[in-house]
Amino acid sequence: MKKIFQYGNGLLMGLFSVLFFATLLFAIISPNLVLGDNPKTGAGTTMVTTTGIIIVMAIVVTWLTSGHFKRWTQQVFVVHKRITVSILLAFTILWQISFVLNVHPPIGFDVGAIHEALHKPISPELTGYFSLNYNNLPLLLVQHFFATILHSTKWLTFDLLTLLWVDLSALMNVLSVWVIDARKVVAAVYIHIGWLIFFPMIIVSYSDTWVLPLVSGYFLCYCLMRKNEFSWWVRILAAIGFGVTASAAYFIKPSAIVGVIAIGLGEILFQFKKDPKESANSLENWGILVITILALGSSYLGFNHVVQNQNYVVYHKDRQIPAVHFISMGVSGDGGYNPKDALKMAEFKTKRQRAEYSKKVLFHRLKQKGVVGYTKFLVKKHRNNTADGTFAWVKEGHFINENPIPKGKGWAGQLRQFVYLYGKRLGDFRFWAQAWWVIWLILIAFGWRNQRRTNQVMRLTILGGFLYLLIFEGGRSRYLIQFLPAYLILASLVYDQSILFFKHVYYWANGIPKKDN
Repeated sequence: MKKIFQYGNGLLMGLFSVLFFATLLFAIISPNLVLGDNPKTGAGTTMVTTTGIIIVMAIVVTWLTSGHFKRWTQQVFVVHKRITVSILLAFTILWQISFVLNVHPPIGFDVGAIHEALHKPISPELTGYFSLNYNNLPLLLVQHFFATILHSTKWLTFDLLTLLWVDLSALMNVLSVWVIDARKVVAAVYIHIGWLIFFPMIIVSYSDTWVLPLVSGYFLCYCLMRKNEFSWWVRILAAIGFGVTASAAYFIKPSAIVGVIAIGLGEILFQFKKDPKESANSLENWGILVITILALGSSYLGFNHVVQNQNYVVYHKDRQIPAVHFISMGVSGDGGYNPKDALKMAEFKTKRQRAEYSKKVLFHRLKQKGVVGYTKFLVKKHRNNTADGTFAWVKEGHFINENPIPKGKGWAGQLRQFVYLYGKRLGDFRFWAQAWWVIWLILIAFGWRNQRRTNQVMRLTILGGFLYLLIFEGGRSRYLIQFLPAYLILASLVYDQSILFFKHVYYWANGIPKKDN
């Protein structure tokens, strides 16, 4: 039995390492990290980035050469870490609120269609849109619910809600880390602060961000269920919560259940690694499993009933786009959105016709590429799917649905320069977001020694996300957002192993005897 576990775990680590280190390499060589003029992206860095780099280098050099400064940083960030992290967290939240209050433009692509339906749900254009893009109907119903309660359909209202969901996701991620290893909570908060500061997607009220608290929610519930030290009623509530959040995540963004599948596969894998402590609680664990399945099934039926019987927007279910369409689209161009494929779907009257056409095009594209060509295509697509640390900011069509040249003075005008398509400092934002993405990936990549059950589930989720985006429509890293809770939790749990790895490399390079810590 243990051999099966060792084989399965080895296969997981092998596949994960290949794809993850490829992601790290692609992130490091990303054009976002080019200093000065950037012919690749068209948005170069300015003195803002140059000054920032000089400050960072000065801090690093001072830390390496000054014992007094090193002791001071030790006091601030380690000894008094709770005070420091609390101040930084408060600053981060104030920064987010300020950003949303000053920058809340109308957003285009699918976000704009959903927002328009909050104003005039009955229109031929929107009927056609939701007939083809049925998967966005649950999100519309949720946003309509909040619009009714809050008596507002303003972009600012939904951006503030998006901010709330993102921060709620961060809170639940930190709670998951607390359940698994309370000693790493402060480090988890530091890591989440780094993410939140460089995450302007809080002004994009779409399924990518609205599904985050649900994904974080079912991860938290899973961690609680796995903890035998908790009371039985806590684990039962967690099982119910898991079922509800997992079902809700599926309706908001179907691909977000990759984490649920990863949890299932992880549990099956670790059944082959016998633990005497778990055997004593096997009956209780089976009971938790039954409750989880019942909660999952009943939640799905309930949510499905609401969606099927809604009367807010008119749509034709037989005009839905089949899943094979997105697989076919994922083999075209750079693996991303293909407007020609999308327009072709509108020409067919039934879902069956769309499926047959998509299958035909898929096989033609695969045959045209051949084995070698398709392999090269997958490598390029994986780069497009994962390398960009801005998560494809302003890379969708009509991303910011107003004049892309930022206007206005003062604080709001300065902020827009960093995030609008033709902002003077867009390159600066891309540089620092990319730099943090590289650091984040490094914290995960070199922590391979820590292969606890929860860590392996997170690795399975990340691997599942990679494979999903290689098969279906991808082409840009925005689709990674739904999987970020797994990245954040895993980085928080294995960062110490990555730091230890680099310490050992340093000791080896300088001929210093290796230390245990």
